[in-house]
Amino acid sequence: MPGVNAEQIAQARSVDLLTYLQAYEPQELLRSGPNVYRTVSHSSLVISNGLWFWNRGQVGGRNALDYLIRVRGMGFVEAVETVLGSGAARHSVLPIKRPVPQRERKTLSLPPPVRFPARMLSYLQGRGISADMVQLCMDAGILFESRYDGSPVCVFVGRDEEGTARFACMRGIDSDIKRDCSGSNKRYGFCLLAHNPAVGRLAVFESSIDALSHACLFPNRDIHRLSLGGTSSSALIPFLERNPIIDQVSLCLDADDAGQTAAAKVRDILAKQSPHIDMTIDPPGYGKDYNITLLHAKAQKQKLAGRRKTIGISI
Repeated sequence: MPGVNAEQIAQARSVDLLTYLQAYEPQELLRSGPNVYRTVSHSSLVISNGLWFWNRGQVGGRNALDYLIRVRGMGFVEAVETVLGSGAARHSVLPIKRPVPQRERKTLSLPPPVRFPARMLSYLQGRGISADMVQLCMDAGILFESRYDGSPVCVFVGRDEEGTARFACMRGIDSDIKRDCSGSNKRYGFCLLAHNPAVGRLAVFESSIDALSHACLFPNRDIHRLSLGGTSSSALIPFLERNPIIDQVSLCLDADDAGQTAAAKVRDILAKQSPHIDMTIDPPGYGKDYNITLLHAKAQKQKLAGRRKTIGISI
């Protein structure tokens, strides 16, 4: 198997899901009974007596490796390296005959940017994102256009406190491509930071485009905007740990059942872990997400401008 050997595969397979989540993603765990857990991202996934079963996907297993592949959609090699890089293997309750040295997580591999991002600019403007907002993100090094399998993609980048790229996701411009770049660290997400780094307000979204849409709807740069890349809190909790000054969190997840259920669970988790934070659930005012709200607001504005123009001509 390219990239990993038989010993590493055996070590990864020895780690049960509960041990992995306790070591690497403790914010995902929700206790629902004696020795029974569920997860924030997948409420129908049950962990009990060393086994797990995902009711929605009708798959199950024992180890974390199967979970990362079947539920999270990782490739085999990436899943093995993720388990080995989590530190969970050191705490596995199962015996390991031939342990292997702990491996570092892979370095983020960013695709090369194109020289002229015209396709990206046209696409994002079609989604209602202003050219100024796109330029702002490009200047900050958190957005660029690239190619994946020959198709144009937007690349949204998450950086750490030193400005090092730690996470990146690709979204198709004229395709349905949605994937994280190899080596991405889920503890970092795409984030549009406030002008003042000492600001204590944070708005949280499911997608990068929703975060940008909110910034266009409410052009207030006195708030940080973080994309989760879904409904998991795996990027939110670490962001709050790295930014203890945050005391206001607005959960702007989608207005569908999945988004609002996740928002309520995240609110409950933060209420216990960070009681000093004032939390609100703020779904979009129109449609399922903030991008739909933005497009609706722009359409209404154009409609109103047309009416005013007609009245002016008639007068």
